[in-house]
Amino acid sequence: MSLPETASADWIDHPDALRAWLDDVPADAAVGLDTEFMRRNTFYPQLALLQLGWNGRHALIDPLAFDIGDALQPLLGHGPAVTIMHSASEDLETLAPLLPDGPHILFDTQIAAAFVGMGLGISYRALVAELAGAELDKGETRSDWMQRPLTASQCNYAALDVVYLKSIHEQLAERLQQHGRSQWHAEDCARLKRRASRREGEPQPQRAMRAAADWQPPAQAMLRRLLLWRDQRARHLDVPRPWLLDDTLALSLAQQPPASLGELEQRSRSQRALRSAQRAELFELVKPAVTPEEIADTAGIPGHPQGEAKKALGEMKNLVDRRAGELDLPPGLLCPRKVLEEYVVTAEWPEFLDGWRHEVLHDPLSALLPG
Repeated sequence: MSLPETASADWIDHPDALRAWLDDVPADAAVGLDTEFMRRNTFYPQLALLQLGWNGRHALIDPLAFDIGDALQPLLGHGPAVTIMHSASEDLETLAPLLPDGPHILFDTQIAAAFVGMGLGISYRALVAELAGAELDKGETRSDWMQRPLTASQCNYAALDVVYLKSIHEQLAERLQQHGRSQWHAEDCARLKRRASRREGEPQPQRAMRAAADWQPPAQAMLRRLLLWRDQRARHLDVPRPWLLDDTLALSLAQQPPASLGELEQRSRSQRALRSAQRAELFELVKPAVTPEEIADTAGIPGHPQGEAKKALGEMKNLVDRRAGELDLPPGLLCPRKVLEEYVVTAEWPEFLDGWRHEVLHDPLSALLPG
């Protein structure tokens, strides 16, 4: 394997230069895209650098120098261009202010690799080694990308993240075609975009808190009330959710609401972003009892399968493993275990299993549900 010493890229820190670079790219091009972002003290990721690659040309775009605005929309947001990214979920979230609905056509190389037998969750570095025969240096992984100027090492590292995307895309697209999986891959990329473009938080956040699965409905509804408030306020204040209200305190307050503001202050001292105004707001939030409407609107928290459900889960897992083997897919790509656990407990067909997975799994899995 070879390690390129440098990767040539244009440094773009002015809107005119960005427009000129994009104007040279055909409307139906396949464009490599990556980002560097920071997310240490904020709810929203902070875009620090945007990398583009097309036809051997590469650009490092500095979003700290100018407002990129909607410059990417005509090429990537609406047209027939293919946007090539690797493990795109966090990058899509970072790009949401620029591409609210994501790229019009997304080709995620990590997802594609899983569909063609290269394993689930393969890293970009491993993919480059396998398909391009190059060994990437990951020394800048934990760099401070908000600093200016960036070092030569940082710029080279960032450019190399898009240098190989064209070659990787061509090889993976051909393999997808050979495996008859191009449409399946497109569906999963579209699902990824939908999830990343969600403007609001999860409407039923309590469902992820399995510690409360055996609680009575009023307590689960109170937990939902708290978690919805946490998400809304964290977005507004742009702070990480746990800084405002961590899971442990949320569970505690839902079960035993404080009798006074002073008690809440004592119990919430460890919450680093919970200031006086938010603490007062939180106290007013937990004072009223949950209403019948809130209880009705709160989806039950699925617990761990027990008894017949646990037995059915084992049978479902065996079926998924068998079907994955027949299709030459990683079982986790076909259906993760946590999806099966929720299905066997709730008997509600999971959204994750819509699309091509419905055709493959619906009838045999539904037949295994405990009676």
